[in-house]
Amino acid sequence: MTTRVYEPTPSKQVAFLGLGVMGYPMAGHLARAGHQVTVYNRTASKSIAWCAEYTGATGQNGLLNHAPTPRQAVHGAELVFCCVGNDDDLRSVVLGADGALAGMAAGSILVDHTTASANVARELYALAKAKGLQFVDAPVSGGQAGAQNGALTVMCGGDLAAFEAAKPVAMAFSKAFTHIGDSGAGQLAKMVNQICIAGLVQGLAEAIAFGDQAGLDMNLVLEVIGKGAAQSWQMDNRGKTMVAGKFDFGFAVDWMRKDLGLVLDEAKRNGARLPATALIDQFYADIQQMGGRRWDTSSLIKRLNVK
Repeated sequence: MTTRVYEPTPSKQVAFLGLGVMGYPMAGHLARAGHQVTVYNRTASKSIAWCAEYTGATGQNGLLNHAPTPRQAVHGAELVFCCVGNDDDLRSVVLGADGALAGMAAGSILVDHTTASANVARELYALAKAKGLQFVDAPVSGGQAGAQNGALTVMCGGDLAAFEAAKPVAMAFSKAFTHIGDSGAGQLAKMVNQICIAGLVQGLAEAIAFGDQAGLDMNLVLEVIGKGAAQSWQMDNRGKTMVAGKFDFGFAVDWMRKDLGLVLDEAKRNGARLPATALIDQFYADIQQMGGRRWDTSSLIKRLNVK
């Protein structure tokens, strides 16, 4: 994990809902940046552990808390961040008598980092507006390592004023925090991101399998072609681990299939043609059948009978 240098920003009272592999370190960066953070997680023991870890790391005794419901967690917060699994998980923490919208103060902002559908983003934006609140859909790219290092790329949809108010605080865990457009645009941009990743990983898998079959030293080949036009983040970060047959590096196949499902559903609505993406989604289904549900996305190479 790299050492993060925090830019000074005024301390805010914030809440963070969802302490999974992404949310746990993201909330931690908010605490390290000096913000007063209250967390909520469906499994309360994780919230308790988070408070113990970051109180010790930051010395913010009494300024880091956990709450038993989202509604209680957001009490008094100027900004509420959320990072959960899918549309249904998002609705479960935002809506209802114990949901975030029921407890947020007028004018406060909910920034959702879940990778979800554009439709649920627009739905929650409208519901927030009706309550005098603000909602920004803000899915992230960079994976677990990006969350741990405070180096996520964040794509945002919603009102510009809400985006600008959230950005200085969100930069605690971001290297880029960009307004893409109206509500739902952040989620659509994340779909573009996942389409690109799926194609890149499949191309890299086929290239490594081809080179291996041809008897080449693929670590050497990757070093050479990584200095030319074939270079990509996937090649730099996953090429040699694919050669080594190691697939325990973050973003899991199950989550990629969830994301590609969102992509393909959206494509049916907007008429986009995604033949390669649809095919690679089925390749990931093959990996699931091979027992690789928790392998990382570079495990596509396992389908290709690499020696």
